[in-house]
Amino acid sequence: MRFSIGILTVLFLSLNFSIMPAVALSPNEVLVIANRNAAKSVGLATWYMEKRQIPKENLLMVFITDKETCSREAYLKKIVPPVRRALEKNRKINAIVTMYGLPLRISSSGRTKGEQTRLDLLTKQKKNIDALKEKTGQLTKEQKTTLKQINKKIRQLRASTDKVASFDSELMLVKKENYKLKFWLPNPYFLPWRSQKTSISKSDVIMVSRLDGADASIVKRIVNDSIEAEKKGLSGTAYFDARWKYPDQKKVSGYKLYDKSIHNAAKRLKRGGVKVVLDDKQNLFQPGDCPNAALYCGWYSHAKYVDAFTWEKGAVGFHIASSECMTLKRENSNVWCKKMLDKGIAATVGPVGEPYVQSFPLPEIFFDFLSQGKLTLAESYLISLPYLSWKQVLVGDPLYRIKIHKSNHNTTQMSREPL
Repeated sequence: MRFSIGILTVLFLSLNFSIMPAVALSPNEVLVIANRNAAKSVGLATWYMEKRQIPKENLLMVFITDKETCSREAYLKKIVPPVRRALEKNRKINAIVTMYGLPLRISSSGRTKGEQTRLDLLTKQKKNIDALKEKTGQLTKEQKTTLKQINKKIRQLRASTDKVASFDSELMLVKKENYKLKFWLPNPYFLPWRSQKTSISKSDVIMVSRLDGADASIVKRIVNDSIEAEKKGLSGTAYFDARWKYPDQKKVSGYKLYDKSIHNAAKRLKRGGVKVVLDDKQNLFQPGDCPNAALYCGWYSHAKYVDAFTWEKGAVGFHIASSECMTLKRENSNVWCKKMLDKGIAATVGPVGEPYVQSFPLPEIFFDFLSQGKLTLAESYLISLPYLSWKQVLVGDPLYRIKIHKSNHNTTQMSREPL
């Protein structure tokens, strides 16, 4: 199931808060999971629960590896049963917080015998045609077509058997007994699909957000900054880094869909009174370009964070690129999620592997609902996220509700020559 900007626009323009919860997520609806096998995990969990007045009985302590990757077997045996028991015991729980010390990623269980057999056969066929080309120096039109089809099938098979998943994305389906671990599953809460039937029902889904970072001090800063921003308001500028001019055509897909959605997010926030800077050139924001950053979305610089920002307390933003949440701990890593958290952002989103662009939260939905302050961070993420059982991770306090300072400034359109 995929979506185009044409369908999305029609659906999104008709949205109103009558379809959303009347009351945002509350502390007694949050289950906090900590790892007894990880230093500071339980201590941070109890500290967070006190700060947010989450009932003590909403703490679940598990025992699993303290590494950033766990096996599928460990997840199924050590996480799923106790979480299900906790949810059965307390039916009010609507969100889960995964604390510092829990794995970030679930490793692949590997391809089935049948999947590997098909891949081996296709690889052999490709090798035979490649050898023929090397021997004769050319291929017939029919052979070229066959090779193209084989390469396509190989790509599709490798993609469909990619079972590496975000720990948190998988946990969002912890209530569901059985589901296929092949590629992604459509999120029934994703707003453009709200009238469509999906293989997953809403009752199967629970919100999940992570409080994590390179060290314990970052976790405390995330929470403290979020609470302070709620009290004082989030000030600063929203920065949106598109790559192209706003497209004329109504229906676009893939990269163009997300680039257009970044433009749309900027327009929506501007209409809402937020100070916005929009860049529609190929190169990214450069050091010094983004002072007092409150919100941010841009793309694409794979694992190469650009230190263009000074983050306001409570800032929220994400960068659309592959594997940007592959690690939150590795010291020398330059992935965007880790570096943004290191530098002071309060909440971000990123994938633990190759996610494909259409699996990211759709910017115009995420930032529009978040900036209005009627939904929490976790709720804004839930309704803007297209797929579950996949790669994405939300890092931040799920209870965080933005109260953003409005501005009378017009949108600034930045213009640069491409690099």
